[in-house]
Amino acid sequence: MAATNRPEILDPALLRPGRFDRHVAIDKPDIRGREAILRVHAREVKLGPDVDLKKVAAMTPGFVGADLANLINEAALIAARRNREEVTMADFQEAADRIIGGLEKRNRAMNPKEKEIVAYHESGHALVAMVLPNMDPVSKISIIPRGIAALGYTQQLPTEDRYLMTRNELLSRLKVLLGGRVSEEIIFGDISTGAQNDLQRATDIARRMVMEYGMSEKLGPLTYISEPRSAHLDLGFGSRDREFSERTAQQIDEEIYSIIEGSHQNVRELLTSQRSMLEKLAKILLEKETIDGGELKKFLDEVTAGVAEKVSNKPPAPVVN
Repeated sequence: MAATNRPEILDPALLRPGRFDRHVAIDKPDIRGREAILRVHAREVKLGPDVDLKKVAAMTPGFVGADLANLINEAALIAARRNREEVTMADFQEAADRIIGGLEKRNRAMNPKEKEIVAYHESGHALVAMVLPNMDPVSKISIIPRGIAALGYTQQLPTEDRYLMTRNELLSRLKVLLGGRVSEEIIFGDISTGAQNDLQRATDIARRMVMEYGMSEKLGPLTYISEPRSAHLDLGFGSRDREFSERTAQQIDEEIYSIIEGSHQNVRELLTSQRSMLEKLAKILLEKETIDGGELKKFLDEVTAGVAEKVSNKPPAPVVN
């Protein structure tokens, strides 16, 4: 028996009949699996009457058994620090925030200008996610620094486990990632370094759409990622040969740019039309630092009522370099 997290790089000779020829894939648990795992780890913990492990499972997509065990332990520690004999739902929420985003850094002083930029940045993410279709609902917005580098965050919780994504859903995710930077452009007429991770993730989505998923109208239903060879034969660990021409490489670059820039223009139009709501959300965030629960739902209802016509999620228009 053997186990690996990287089956795609195994030498084919290992997988021949008579060797490791039977494969058992153990994926991350779905929502029902997470709930069952939570019940096992929660046996030794006294839970408050408001705790719903099904809701806890819903807000922890992607967590594996070890993560869920850590979540229970962290929630119990938070309750103990507050001299409570029961673990409440608020403890689980705070524990999940710590695991996902890192520890709060309330002692990290930001000057008023930086705080305002972060507030508009996170409000841009949240507002785009609220308005676009096919997006996971926004559950929390915060401008309290967390972890090593995060100055704020916008949390979206999926309503169900997903195994496939359509082209429009990928474009929606990409636009939400661009929402923070575009908000800075509209409000301040300038941009900051805060969008670095957003741009990296957005570019990765666009690159995968073009090179792996065959979602480029210009290049057609082709994939430009070759199957990895044996790790012993590659020049570097996990390296891949490029099996397309320089001309195709240029077209790939142009298509990635077109998707990113076209989405950028769409988001700019959207946030410009919703500028008053953007400013209102940012002001609330500056005042309270964190918005979640009923207050966020109330604001979402206002946004929905304020949108005159449903925002379409058409593929971005081609951009000419």
